[in-house]
Amino acid sequence: MRSFVRREGRLTRGQARALERLWPAYGVAPEGALELDALFGRRAPRVLDIGFGDGEALVEMAAGDPQRDYLGAEVYRPGVGHCLLCAEAAQLANLRVTPLDAVALLREHLPPASLDEVLILFPDPWPKKRHHKRRIVQPAVLDLLAGRLRGGGVLHLATDRADYAAWMLETLEADPRFTNLAGAGRFLPPPAPRPETKFERRGRELGHEVFDLRYALHSTHPPTTDPSGESGGGSHGR
Repeated sequence: MRSFVRREGRLTRGQARALERLWPAYGVAPEGALELDALFGRRAPRVLDIGFGDGEALVEMAAGDPQRDYLGAEVYRPGVGHCLLCAEAAQLANLRVTPLDAVALLREHLPPASLDEVLILFPDPWPKKRHHKRRIVQPAVLDLLAGRLRGGGVLHLATDRADYAAWMLETLEADPRFTNLAGAGRFLPPPAPRPETKFERRGRELGHEVFDLRYALHSTHPPTTDPSGESGGGSHGR
């Protein structure tokens, strides 16, 4: 079940040209397992940004953190096009983007223990109770993340919806593989260690409080089986 609505939107001419012109430099459309060292041309810590929106915050993070490589996943093509233009302007070498659904990316294309941090910033809140099963923060997705993060790797979540913040907190606190870096049952005190996003600004303008959570994956934890049938966790030497 998808955790997003595929909103195609209207590509500007600049975004359309960026998708065509800059895709060879920044785009990723894998058919099998990604070889991240070959993709980035080096071995470095890796960050996955799930649902990066217009990409401005992602580009700001990559530009300010050149020692780490950033992979962004976003299904909204205008957002991908805008991100490519920002990446070109910043002359980034440590950023790649993919239009794949993040769950498929995690399940089918990212190797075990290949990520040092995963960002899920302001995901679709699916506010209606009957749609809560579509939220990306779910135990099954945590299984995938636990298999793809290295031991000690960090999961950073943020939302401006109080009910979703409570859902995130409850879901992560119930998972013994992750430790709350702010203390059990707590949100991060402001300011969060990340740039402000477009969706965050919209939420603040509406008077919404912003909630951030950071969890570290234990260096050793019981093996889990993700939907692809692969075993994650301790079997990968963490």
